[in-house]
Amino acid sequence: MKIICVGWNYPLHNKEMNKTLEDKAPIIFIKPDSAILKSDKPFFLPDFSQRVEFETELVFRICKVGKNISAKFAHRYYDAVTVGIDFTARDLQEKLRAAGEPWEMSKAFDNSAVLGNFINIDQFKNGIDDIDFSLSLNGEQVQKGNSSQMISSIDQIIAYVSKFITLKIGDLIYTGTPSGVGPVKIGDHLQGYISDEKLFDFHVR
Repeated sequence: MKIICVGWNYPLHNKEMNKTLEDKAPIIFIKPDSAILKSDKPFFLPDFSQRVEFETELVFRICKVGKNISAKFAHRYYDAVTVGIDFTARDLQEKLRAAGEPWEMSKAFDNSAVLGNFINIDQFKNGIDDIDFSLSLNGEQVQKGNSSQMISSIDQIIAYVSKFITLKIGDLIYTGTPSGVGPVKIGDHLQGYISDEKLFDFHVR
């Protein structure tokens, strides 16, 4: 199982991070399966970073093996969605970028991919292009997004990624974060929602 992540996929987040996209193709990076943190497990702050930030995202689960998938058929390749967090060691990421080095270590560390409970796709009466999701930090909503706001839809992401990488059953696609990212500290309580349904709930240790 692999975790495929998309960067810079929401315009307002790109604006808050002073990012201007020069390429219309999705920005892709990979996390290992050791990055997964299930919804009820605590997140322990790593000792190599002084600023770990949350990035809340919709996560789609691949249900079928595929290569060179056309966007019009991509909906056949995922069966469920949840909300997750792409934790980022922001200080380490900035240091690596400034040195012109790969920044995977700031994204791919252990437990950096929070994963909520899945909802079957067929439960969304308005389709997957109108999914509300949000993050609550210590009881206050800090991020809110909708799948309609994504620059590249999940079908477009699948079509692009499958040109290079064979998708397999159980693979996960993190689709990017809306605006409102921020740091976490010991004692923080994070809860993730799709609409009003809570899909993850954990504390930072």
